Amino acid sequence: MNQSPKQKVMSVLKGEIPDEIPFTVYECMILPCKTERELRNRGLCIIQRMSSYRIIRPNVTEKAYIFTDEKGRKLTKTFYTSPAGELSTLTEEGVNTTWTHEHIFKSPDDYRALEFFIRDSEIIPNYNRVSKTVEMLGDDFAVRDQIPLEPLQALISDYMGTETFGYEWMDNRDEVLRLYNALVELNRKVYPVVAEGPLEFANYGGNVVPQIIGKENFRNYYIPNYQEAAEVLHKNGKLIGSHFDADNTLIMEDVGDTPLDYIEAYDPGISPPVDQAMNLWSDKVLWINWPSSWHLHSLKRVYEDTVNLIQAAGDNGRFIIGITEDVPADRWQGNYKAILDAIEHENRVDDGR
Repeated sequence: MNQSPKQKVMSVLKGEIPDEIPFTVYECMILPCKTERELRNRGLCIIQRMSSYRIIRPNVTEKAYIFTDEKGRKLTKTFYTSPAGELSTLTEEGVNTTWTHEHIFKSPDDYRALEFFIRDSEIIPNYNRVSKTVEMLGDDFAVRDQIPLEPLQALISDYMGTETFGYEWMDNRDEVLRLYNALVELNRKVYPVVAEGPLEFANYGGNVVPQIIGKENFRNYYIPNYQEAAEVLHKNGKLIGSHFDADNTLIMEDVGDTPLDYIEAYDPGISPPVDQAMNLWSDKVLWINWPSSWHLHSLKRVYEDTVNLIQAAGDNGRFIIGITEDVPADRWQGNYKAILDAIEHENRVDDGR
């Protein structure tokens, strides 16, 4: 009996050999339609991302105002008021993303209020909703849990922005590290909730840019958090990975030293090739993002690209092909079919058919 799409993914993540290399796509990167139904019938697995918890801040009042600016953009201005002061953000909804025009941290005057904001966080399990979602979606979907961004990455991506973080890291590092430590404590509250929840695997943060943080900071401020989270999740039989979608050349060996079970969103179009990653990370599953820039190739070349990726990965069962980044709207249907064609062809070759 053939494995379901979900079974293929879980087989690989658990170190077993699937009946075919899994092909996955995020839930927001495929539209319900005739082609989607055909792809699911052929084995495509949709990855539904959700959290088995929610975060509340009982002593922070949040008010949001939605408006349209003079350029016709729909913006949201959100104010966060606490006994330590007021903070605010300005965001714009994009396609599968949110554009941040103003981060919550704007100047050193915000350190006190932001630390209060972080430390006021409480983690509330949301297991019932998650379990119902898993049951409703069925075996064409794999539902993935999410641990918040790595503490330093949260400061860069969510709270400050890259440029501001760079200045603050040089000028006010002690204050930055106070926020870092507050975020470490926040994430420690999340680990056991995810570990005891109904989902089988979870991403820890992601979107790390090695060229910004460097090797030393990755070793000092990222790896210890992976180690701590993995220890908690592994005790409960849960798997943990991270979303490394940048050029990972600088930290390849360091990633290999982490206890992460899988590396997701790895893009061999900008990172070292698949065979090199598989050799360096011999104890990990390589869950690639089918390279974003290649989606502009012809369908014939998309097929050939996929065959080359599969052959570079070898037959050790530690390889998943995924779509984790945006695909041009006029390309996804043909490209997804071509990728599946190549997977099915290579599977027949392996079977001697």
